[in-house]
Amino acid sequence: MSAATWDPDGEPARRAAAQGIHCIPVPTPFAVGRVNTYLIEDDPLTLLDVGPNSGRALDALETGLAAHGRRVEDLERIVISHQHMDHLGLVDILARRSGAEVAALGALAPWLARYGEFQDADDAFAEAVMARNGIPPETRLALRSVSHAFRGWGAKATVTLPLAEGDVLRFRDRSLRVHHRPGHSPSDTVFHDPARRTLLAADHLIKHISSNPLIARPLDAPLDDPLIARGLERPKSLVIYLESLATTRAMDEVDLILPGHGQAFTDHRSLIDERVRLHARRAAKIHRMVAEEPRTAYEVAQKMWGNVAVTQAYLTLSEVLGHMDLLLGDGRVAEVVDAEGVVHFESLRAPVSRAAS
Repeated sequence: MSAATWDPDGEPARRAAAQGIHCIPVPTPFAVGRVNTYLIEDDPLTLLDVGPNSGRALDALETGLAAHGRRVEDLERIVISHQHMDHLGLVDILARRSGAEVAALGALAPWLARYGEFQDADDAFAEAVMARNGIPPETRLALRSVSHAFRGWGAKATVTLPLAEGDVLRFRDRSLRVHHRPGHSPSDTVFHDPARRTLLAADHLIKHISSNPLIARPLDAPLDDPLIARGLERPKSLVIYLESLATTRAMDEVDLILPGHGQAFTDHRSLIDERVRLHARRAAKIHRMVAEEPRTAYEVAQKMWGNVAVTQAYLTLSEVLGHMDLLLGDGRVAEVVDAEGVVHFESLRAPVSRAAS
């Protein structure tokens, strides 16, 4: 995975700075590299996303704020784009030091307030999905241990300004329209300034990498929902993500996109079209694999990525299952559940040839 970083000298970055939006890249412990936080110089003084819960991230954020003559204590509003810990880990520390209000999708508020409890439910759901799709017990145990260790990069927080689709974040000199764009996570939220034709896109749309539509427990699901807890029901994250991309593609008043990682960019429609083609090609490739013989999603992931399908089993499983959902929707594959409750996928149609795909 490429770890492209913000280019402060690029023309899109200069346009953002001219609007009073300054990117402060913050280090993370994850393969994606630095996360982009954005200082919006307006009233109220606002920070979009905060980085993971670490001293190194806090130092980088404080240094970045100081470069613009600001301190943590000056912040008046903190906005969280979605639930991944590289974007929200420092929110409680910053809110306590500054007294800033915390804005996030309303559906995310209970998850943030009961962070540990919901993380337990999310981990149990992920383990059930892995078991149902052929990932062996020892791999599931290892991944659950890693997930538990990683929790410290996030933290609970209190949302004081819950947001919903269509709301407007108002400033003295601008307004940001709130749009819920689930797929990469259930809580993905983007912020649109139509007057300046700018979209703060977080991880919904990134130039240098395709956003992973991770299979995640629904935010509104009861903690004791038996079908979800056993992995028998799960969101179709890639289908949801493609629907969100289509909605973003239809936006007219967008010339500048400020992402959660990597460089600012323009021409969202060309990038979205490229991503849609990528997913269509990957679905066709997976279809050819199950046309050779029925396979579990884990077996497909191993065939595609080798040992990465073990070390990053849930990431690659989410990728395969997302494309299986596309194939299921097109009637090209079917699910067959064996006596142990493990799902295998088999082809219902002749696959598209390599030349045609």
